[in-house]
Amino acid sequence: MPFETLVAGSLAYVALMFGVAFAADRAAARGRAGWLDHPLIYTLSLSVYCSAWTFYGAVGYASRSGLEFATIYLGPTIVFTGAWWGLRRLVRIARMHHVTSVADLISARFGKSTRLAALITLIAVIAATPYVALQLQSVSLSFEVFATDAPRAAVIGGPAGGTALWVAAGLALFAIIFGTRNLAADERHHGVVTAIALEAVVKLLAFLAVGVFVVWGLAEGPVDMLDRVARAGRDPAVAEGWLLRPDRWTALIVVSGAAILTLPRMFQVMVVEASDEDRLRVAGWAFPAYLFAMSFFVLPIAVMGQELLPDANPDLYVLTLPADAGQNLLAFLVFLGGFSAATSMVVVSAIALATMISNHWLVPAWLALRRRPGGEDADRDLRGLILNARRLAIVAVLGAGWVYHQASGGSVALASMGLVAFTGMAQVLPAMLGGLLWRGANRRGAFAGVGLGSGLWLALIFLPSVGIGQMPLLPGGIDPLAFAIFLSLSLNTLAFVGLSIFGFPDPVERLQGLSFVSAVEPVRPRSPARAEDRAEPLLAMARRVWGPDEALRFFRAEAAAQGKSGYLPDPTPDFLTRLERRLAGAIGAATAHAMIGRVAGGVALTVADLMQVASEARRAKEETRRLESARAELARTAGQLREANDKLTALSVQKDAFLGQISHELRTPMTSIRAFSDIMKTPDLSEAERRNFAGIIHQEAGRLTRLLDDLLDLSVLESGQARLSVSAVNLHDLIGRAVQAASATRPERSFTLDRDMPSEHLGVITDADRLLQVLINVVTNARKYCDAERPVLTIRVHRRAGGGAVIEIADNGRGIDRARQSLIFEKFSRLNDPARAGGAGLGLAICREIMTVLGGDIAYLPGQGGAAFRIVLPPHPAAAGRSVGTAGSP
Repeated sequence: MPFETLVAGSLAYVALMFGVAFAADRAAARGRAGWLDHPLIYTLSLSVYCSAWTFYGAVGYASRSGLEFATIYLGPTIVFTGAWWGLRRLVRIARMHHVTSVADLISARFGKSTRLAALITLIAVIAATPYVALQLQSVSLSFEVFATDAPRAAVIGGPAGGTALWVAAGLALFAIIFGTRNLAADERHHGVVTAIALEAVVKLLAFLAVGVFVVWGLAEGPVDMLDRVARAGRDPAVAEGWLLRPDRWTALIVVSGAAILTLPRMFQVMVVEASDEDRLRVAGWAFPAYLFAMSFFVLPIAVMGQELLPDANPDLYVLTLPADAGQNLLAFLVFLGGFSAATSMVVVSAIALATMISNHWLVPAWLALRRRPGGEDADRDLRGLILNARRLAIVAVLGAGWVYHQASGGSVALASMGLVAFTGMAQVLPAMLGGLLWRGANRRGAFAGVGLGSGLWLALIFLPSVGIGQMPLLPGGIDPLAFAIFLSLSLNTLAFVGLSIFGFPDPVERLQGLSFVSAVEPVRPRSPARAEDRAEPLLAMARRVWGPDEALRFFRAEAAAQGKSGYLPDPTPDFLTRLERRLAGAIGAATAHAMIGRVAGGVALTVADLMQVASEARRAKEETRRLESARAELARTAGQLREANDKLTALSVQKDAFLGQISHELRTPMTSIRAFSDIMKTPDLSEAERRNFAGIIHQEAGRLTRLLDDLLDLSVLESGQARLSVSAVNLHDLIGRAVQAASATRPERSFTLDRDMPSEHLGVITDADRLLQVLINVVTNARKYCDAERPVLTIRVHRRAGGGAVIEIADNGRGIDRARQSLIFEKFSRLNDPARAGGAGLGLAICREIMTVLGGDIAYLPGQGGAAFRIVLPPHPAAAGRSVGTAGSP
């Protein structure tokens, strides 16, 4: 097959993968992702385990070591068939805690330790680097098979980096586009998973096709193939490699079983991407069946390759056998299968490692730097920082893999490179299993075990793999690799158990231990700090991580669950727990715990707290759940009643002040009018004095008229007799008119307007006069009450997803006191002291009624740094052209 045709076919296949991923993401965004949640898609995504190591390297492994290749399939098969219930429990706990990676899981279990998460991330990066290089090497070698008319240097290396560099760049682009769209790392990547599922089908069909070709095309059927395998096993040249060595087999089965749990890419697809634990009911038998199908023809292909192509690279028998026989289409299908095996592994590994690097290295380091003296405020918007950190980490991971590939020269056997990653990540298995099964396990034990085991792995396995030192030669025929695996895992486990037995977990670890081992919801201790002192800073922190819309939705839902209106729930232990878990889905458990503690304040746990949690866990039965539900409903109702009572009490006070103010507001202009009317009756007044007194009378009459208009307007709106004059208007024009009309308020102050003019050009269907009345009132209040030294008024407009628009108006002053925030839209409320002169306090009440009539909403947004209002407009007023009634407070 011409090299150019191969390249064109590869690019078309890559375009297909991009198209599938884009279509899946789009379907998920539109809520049409039912078929994406099918257990078959989940099971096929697990095939990311079958990387280029298993597609190409398993045949090379079998050529060198006979049946030993089966160990890389036996380990995962034993785990899935023998412990699928344990995997379901792992998924349940991980989703309960919004875990984003294997490092996040272990750090969350052991007191949300940032240092432990950083250590596991380091091990994962070191272990994954040669594995990523393995995939790039396999693609380069497969291109080389077809590059008969191209120089080898152009394919493998060369000044432009060769095929490996271009493949790494393309995969980095794919991972960035489809793996870093959402901030929440615990959310599913439908596009990536669907593309992997398709690639799983391609590589399985390709491998089965070449297997069928070898058995029935090159050999004379199964009987002939079995004879050839038997003769190969008796060949003295290879007989020693085909011997069954119990120590080596046991070690390799252990590390391959550990890999299915601890490899970042496997944890990503098996745990993070799982919609629920029931996926594993099907995967428990379907994934082992997939592994069996992928391994069925390995030995026949290896034996036939040794017979027909003794001088060829054993790792490429899968590809060179059909190519040498002139089966170009089959060879191209096999090439696509190997390409799929390599690319799916690299993409998922890059996404998983980037999440770990971002959450446990880059973001904590950035926050630590900003907390130092002279550093910037760490509470700035983190969304862009986190996403850019993940993108940078993806490029770094693939870049490190390419550098390793270039440094090794593409000469290392694929199987040996894969074992380096397997044995490295196996070092976190004792801490993972111990944390899930043993409440007495503690952070010191986990840190010591992982640290000691990974140190031995580096010295005995990793460094020899890159040419630094070599594995020790052991007497008695003991296999060096098996010895290194058992030694590192044994000392790892002993250190973990020993320090856990002789140490004592702190209270946070005990709470997390109870939650993980008993699979119950985590809780936080109760804090004596005042709720109003912490709720708004928590909201400000959440909006910097999630963005304003998602943060406001979460806080409003939590407030409603507590029976409160508005956006500020009481920071109860349950609320803080849910908030921390949601944050952990974006920035990791350790970082989320640190940020919550910084804002909400750390609280020492007591023995009573621990006993209460343990007691609740023991009583977690159906009757308890029913009673808890009833109690929650009663608490919510009680909260609503308390809030209503507080509001009525405050409104009663405001009502008295309002009546006194209304009397004052009516009496003052009427007194002025009467007094100056009497004066104007004096015959000796000059013309200038007469004009001056007439002007005063006119101003006071206008003031009186405006007050009466407001009272009548509010009465009409509340009685449901308001009628709308609906038309299409441009919000830019309306906002401009409102700003100009409000400019007479405090004209002596220099106000800076911050407007995004292009975004304001939105057409809406509404009552322009009524909406203008609302805008003028909000802008006027901002100009009247903003107390900043350099006042800035920010206006932002954006279109709603379901139609309509949202207008946000905010100043940079101190904002409105929390005690007044729930009352500002009431008729008897004033933003300032009711005893002071000013308006009657009807403006915002009228605004609320107008927005209700228009079918929209107006709300005060806390935690924005100043007084901020959000005006929500529907696509069109539901009550257009007819009399309407009010719907109550928003």
